[in-house]
Amino acid sequence: MSSPFDEAKYNALLKGLEVSVVRLSELERTSRIDSEFYKKENLNIQKLLEKSDSKPLTDFVHVSDGNHMSISDNFCEKGVPYYRGQDIHDFFIENANPICIPESVFKMPTMLRSHLQKNDVLLSIVGTIGGVSLVNTNANATCSCKLAILRPKARCNADTIALFLQSKYGQNQIKKFIRGAVQMGFILEDVNQINIPNFSTDFQQKIESLVKSAHAKLAESKSLYAQAEDTLLCELGLKDWQPKNEAVSIKSFSDFASSGRLDAEYYQSKYDEIENAVKSYKGGYDFVKNQFKQNVDVCDYSEKAYNYIEIGDINTGDGLASFNLVETDELPDNAKRVVHFGDVLISKVRPYRGAVAIINFEAENLIASGAFTTLHEKSDYKKEVLQVLLRTQIYKEWLLKWNVGSSYPVIKDEDILNLPAPLLPPKIQEQIAELIQKSFALRAESKRLLEEAKKMVEAEIEK
Repeated sequence: MSSPFDEAKYNALLKGLEVSVVRLSELERTSRIDSEFYKKENLNIQKLLEKSDSKPLTDFVHVSDGNHMSISDNFCEKGVPYYRGQDIHDFFIENANPICIPESVFKMPTMLRSHLQKNDVLLSIVGTIGGVSLVNTNANATCSCKLAILRPKARCNADTIALFLQSKYGQNQIKKFIRGAVQMGFILEDVNQINIPNFSTDFQQKIESLVKSAHAKLAESKSLYAQAEDTLLCELGLKDWQPKNEAVSIKSFSDFASSGRLDAEYYQSKYDEIENAVKSYKGGYDFVKNQFKQNVDVCDYSEKAYNYIEIGDINTGDGLASFNLVETDELPDNAKRVVHFGDVLISKVRPYRGAVAIINFEAENLIASGAFTTLHEKSDYKKEVLQVLLRTQIYKEWLLKWNVGSSYPVIKDEDILNLPAPLLPPKIQEQIAELIQKSFALRAESKRLLEEAKKMVEAEIEK
């Protein structure tokens, strides 16, 4: 007669080894036989969640995904926001700067299922899998099928769900259920296998209060940035200014010879109007290259890994930069510029999007893509003023003049260095710089509050 199986004794023998004991019933429930799925870390988190009175996420949310239609031909710069996987980089989705679609396309019957509502939680399920954002407004918006739409039921608020999915316990489960070989993805059918604790009403109210405070600080930050831009444009006399953009522009042969350009786009009259408006500023102007020094420091790749900033790490909605730690042998060929605190990064790729950021954080072994023109202060001209200036619609429009290429337009370092910049009085510059610095500080405080709320969710599970 054989002895009964003693699981505790067996586990004790396996202590320290990456070996997991899984019952046959578990294999049948998940239909997964890959060993990675049953790592000790995954099983320990599963047990911890079971102790927290957890339930399937589908008990708390309705699940769908975004648009499956092919509508890329309708993408435009202004219209109804159309969120994609690459837009899920901020907790509040309205802080992204997505592509747009026309109102007429948004209202098509086939698009109705992907219309977003306030308190929807968006989960990236293809590409950068596991990104989470919260919809915080009822303004018209939609998304692609690369995002899952989790619409909360009455029993759990959206803030708690979103923060749980961002937490290590949510992320572990999402990553665990990724499927595929070449095209990796998280399928909607697996949402019901993600477990979330049945948090108390009191706890959820505390989380909601922190998220509201974070959103309020973000709104105040945006308001201060808008004040800075208004101060700049009003001083220049360009508030609400629009070029006439005459249909015909007459140029001499010498213009063609000096520029080396024969395309009509380069000679649009609106560019002359913008240049004249900037150069006629009462305080005069100078070229960017005379007010800022170009950073041309090149990385020697002597470290095992670097904190890397690429074009996609600049949030075109708020002008903030982020970075990712990348192993040296995995860095792209263009990852070469050594950057420092206070440097201004100006994207030479699709410059009309306004990807201009100031590095306002300290990080070791920080490098950036060579697709940026990198500048730092060398005069009294404030870097914050330059950032606001280059992110105005006027300068974004002006930079289109030097575009080369159609599907992937780029400009050169010299195009930025030779831009005229108005010489604002020191008092106005100080005012703009102070507004931008306060705006950055409020965004940092908003981020801190969200991190605090996420840590509270994790601590609630662990206790």
